[in-house]
Amino acid sequence: MNDQSAFIELLDKLAADFANFMWGMPLLVLMIGGGLYFTFYCRFIPFRYFRHAINILRGKYDRTDDPGDITHFQALSSALASTVGMGNISGVAIAIYTGGPGALFWLWVSAIVGMSTKFFTCTLSILYRGKDDRGDIQGGPMYYIEAGLGPKYRPLGVVFSIAGLIGCLSLFQANQLTQIIRDEIFVPYGLFIITPVYGNLIVGIIIAVLVASVIFGGIKRIGLVASRLVPVMVALYMLAGLFILLKNFTEIPSLFMLIFRDAFTGDAVAGGAVGTVIITGVRRAAFSNEAGIGTEALAHGAAKTKEPVREGLVAMMGPFVDTIVVCTVTAIVILTSGIWQGNEANGVTLTTQAFSRELGKWGQLLLLVSVLTFSISTMIGYSYYGCKCAGYLFGTRWKQTYNGFYVISLIIGAVVSIDIVVNVLDGMFAIMAIPTMTSTILLSPKVMAEARRYFSRLKA
Repeated sequence: MNDQSAFIELLDKLAADFANFMWGMPLLVLMIGGGLYFTFYCRFIPFRYFRHAINILRGKYDRTDDPGDITHFQALSSALASTVGMGNISGVAIAIYTGGPGALFWLWVSAIVGMSTKFFTCTLSILYRGKDDRGDIQGGPMYYIEAGLGPKYRPLGVVFSIAGLIGCLSLFQANQLTQIIRDEIFVPYGLFIITPVYGNLIVGIIIAVLVASVIFGGIKRIGLVASRLVPVMVALYMLAGLFILLKNFTEIPSLFMLIFRDAFTGDAVAGGAVGTVIITGVRRAAFSNEAGIGTEALAHGAAKTKEPVREGLVAMMGPFVDTIVVCTVTAIVILTSGIWQGNEANGVTLTTQAFSRELGKWGQLLLLVSVLTFSISTMIGYSYYGCKCAGYLFGTRWKQTYNGFYVISLIIGAVVSIDIVVNVLDGMFAIMAIPTMTSTILLSPKVMAEARRYFSRLKA
């Protein structure tokens, strides 16, 4: 083994140990337990007012003179641009590869309680909006921690923001987009002129240029692009997935039985480790819908509204669309194809093989287009999150510097291994979740007081 291979292996091990340590039982209890607490404490508000949330999203309550930068729909689109993405295509494949079919059950559990978590975090992101050093209104965990809990809790906001600088990099999206371009275009057509590494580098540079052309325009341009890309990409992907499900309709009941059985037995995991199944499901759900991580509150904090509860209701639709709908379709397609059994393929390659088996060349082409759209839109949304963290820590003058760092990181993400990327981001997401969930639990009575005020006015 040469020195370079030994160094990469060491990095891989360190990243894996870091992620596994962070995603231990304490964080699992905080994420799932906190979500259950929010669900029962608010008496199932996200589910009872789902129709009202749709009316808000349609623009029924939009006011042009409200404070903020983007509409409710653009805020949800910006958040979904970051969540409905590679986590739904690659993340689900990784969940099944690592934790077996049962991981999907825990993905669902995390999403259901995550709807309530997002209601609380995103209501707070409007209720306690702060101001940056230029006097512009800003929302997000670091701002509602400081404004809601007081200056003595500022260290929690600092911890969140430092982790966000790395956690909000789109290393995973760049990596997986490069992987599918390499597997579906470069290799079949012999386009690796020199070496695969240089091929990946070229793709990374192209990705970086495309993303840079949007993100330097700020949240208004991001919101505009996201609001146009997200509905199209979700519709395209869902149509293909639903076609495959209808094609294999008779197999679906047995697949659901497999998911439920494996969720509590861990039969598909070496050693029957149920704990591995649960942790895998929760980790992939956090990466997919980001409920409780805090990134969702960064996007929704920019919404044009004077009513915090409205944005909380809009935000809670994110986990439903992202995980309950889109992730489920991906998982059933993979399980239906049977390609997941005895297959060493992981990530986007596994999902591509499943779509190819079911739809042939059209499946490959459709997934390539979906991955391109999903990953680019996610990269665009994540840049805004990292910028807000940089602005909070160092001042707004550093935002464009961070954007430069962000663009360069896309090139790095294109050439490093998927394992290192996933573990580093998982670890950073775990660090971000700790101050987000802790502060939201402490401020939950404030959310409920605001909710009672809002709904009493709504009924009147």
